[in-house]
Amino acid sequence: MRRHRSIASLHRDLAACRLCVEAGFPLESLPVVQGTAGRRAYLFGQAPGIVEGAEGRPWRGRAGQTLRRWLRLDEEAFYATFYCASVTRCYPGRPASGRGDRTPTTTEQALCRRWHEEELRLLRPPLVVTVGLLAARSVVGAASLTECIGKSYLQGDAIVIPLPHPSGASGWLNDAANRHRLGKALAHVRRELARLAER
Repeated sequence: MRRHRSIASLHRDLAACRLCVEAGFPLESLPVVQGTAGRRAYLFGQAPGIVEGAEGRPWRGRAGQTLRRWLRLDEEAFYATFYCASVTRCYPGRPASGRGDRTPTTTEQALCRRWHEEELRLLRPPLVVTVGLLAARSVVGAASLTECIGKSYLQGDAIVIPLPHPSGASGWLNDAANRHRLGKALAHVRRELARLAER
């Protein structure tokens, strides 16, 4: 993959990417990503959902509303703060069961990894927030949410703070100890965002 000179040129190439389709994966949208050069906070999720795929903008559905509530950011501030990306960039469609969204395969994840690596090289964000286990596993090698939520990691010059996915499909937050872990993680994210705003 070629090295991009700017986020704008990366976005142009990403919009034309059809690697997963060429590899035989059934995708239901074009690539979804949002953010500009200069963003200092990088939000990294699993994959766009059905609403995001249709609108071409990340975190537009109910999970996005929950995430913004967690972070105490309105919609305008949320999109002004974060460069929003994901492990895979297109809505992957429904699984065979028809419930929820299909988890991208390891091959799809590998095909999309180039975009994430280029974004980090170009943006050099001091704060990376992962959302969901797939994103936390991709960035910090986490084996479980319980292992990583409430902790922070240093990768190069970036602080990485994992969050659980806000979809509600998982029962992980039904446990009081896990809600406490989430509270610690959110307090840390808000503290780091405040620090970035002061610089």
